[in-house]
Amino acid sequence: MGTGSTKGVLVDAAGVVLASATISHSMSLPRPGWAEVDAEATWWREVCEISNRLVREMPSGSTLAAMCVSGVGPCLVLCDDDLNPLRPAILYGIDTRATVEIRSLTEEFGAHEILERAGTLLSSQAVGPKLEWVRRHEPDVFGRATGWYGSNSYIAAKLTGEYAIDHHTASQCDPLYVTSAFEWNVEWATRICGRLPLPRLVWPHEVVGRVHGDAAAATGVPRGTPVVAGTVDAYAEAFSVGVRNTGDQMLMYGSTMFLVQIIDEYHSDPALWTTAGIDRGSLALAAGTSTAGTMIGWLQSVTGGAPLDELMAEAAAVPAGCEGLMTLPYLAGERTPVFDPMARGLFAGLTLRHGRGHLFRAAYEGIGFGVRQILEMFDDAHTGRRTVAVGGGLRSPIWAQAVSDITGRPQLVAEQGIGASYGDALMAAIGVELVAPETDWAKITHEITPNPDNRALYDELYETWRQLYPATKDLMHALGELGS
Repeated sequence: MGTGSTKGVLVDAAGVVLASATISHSMSLPRPGWAEVDAEATWWREVCEISNRLVREMPSGSTLAAMCVSGVGPCLVLCDDDLNPLRPAILYGIDTRATVEIRSLTEEFGAHEILERAGTLLSSQAVGPKLEWVRRHEPDVFGRATGWYGSNSYIAAKLTGEYAIDHHTASQCDPLYVTSAFEWNVEWATRICGRLPLPRLVWPHEVVGRVHGDAAAATGVPRGTPVVAGTVDAYAEAFSVGVRNTGDQMLMYGSTMFLVQIIDEYHSDPALWTTAGIDRGSLALAAGTSTAGTMIGWLQSVTGGAPLDELMAEAAAVPAGCEGLMTLPYLAGERTPVFDPMARGLFAGLTLRHGRGHLFRAAYEGIGFGVRQILEMFDDAHTGRRTVAVGGGLRSPIWAQAVSDITGRPQLVAEQGIGASYGDALMAAIGVELVAPETDWAKITHEITPNPDNRALYDELYETWRQLYPATKDLMHALGELGS
């Protein structure tokens, strides 16, 4: 269940995709800084519809071995005993409503202590401040809630009745989890969650429970089918392309950019997220921007809604560096490494000679500069060994090439680009021992290599780009206050 759609696949034990289905959806933006989804009407309904479609595609005589669902995250879904959501799900870091709670919890627990235990400073990405926001601003909702969930654990509960959450998602529920110890931070979690119980912790590839009768009737999935926990969609996507070993990196080109790097020992950086991985006892660094594909969609809309192929052709005709045009892609604030919900988008160097193609190329390059900034921080923990690119944004002939040119890093592309749902299928197969734990279905088909002719130019432009945010931060904040 992604930001813009829910996707499902039916896969056999050799990793062959037998059927797939996709349903598009949108998030709700009811107030400035808010980003929500109706968990039941969107996520659960779409999981039911896709599951029914895929079950009907099963080969004659075959049986369904297991099911696994991942989703956007970290999110907050508050439910009653009957798993009725009591309010719309509060989405991940693009929802910035809890800025006051981030500050107050940081003051209460201490920034150093939070970084030491959770591996990550509190930001709009963290679930703890979102829980605190509901407790403060919607006490009736908080008082009626009997459980809290992420997107995937909500679906797992709807399927099985089990109250559990995977370790990776829990490690993004800062400051409720001790990442280095792979366990709940019971003291702080009790302070924030109050009487709400903590979910049982499981690894993403572990079986949570089995599909019960009501869920079987709704989804078409046979009663008793094992359900594997799953995790946040970006990590399932990384798993789908074999990003599992130390130094492996994933760049996910989607509505936002999300980056993952597997590390071999605990490392915390205030500008990154340190998390549990998918494999038992594994660790990872992560980072994510607030916009990427969403910015391209916005540009497409405000420039007249021309087909993307036409827009990409115009952008491709623009030389590297956009003839002096540069952008900060902070249209929804920014997550890593800025962590500033009041950051704003910026086009710098705009002149009358710049056209629509320049705007699109500058957007891709601005995203690429942000990726370079993050990868340089990843290198402080462990130099990247291999970088795998995934996501729908790879359909753009410009985007990934610009990222390789700007970062100087080649990117591997796998044959199967479906993404997170394919990783879910592999986790399901591992969870019921249909395949060995080390199984990797990914087949690399080609490599995106940097163009050396652009390196010197991009090195120079990157240094300019890095100065744009600190030079305009105060002005952005003032404008943001006017627009709130």
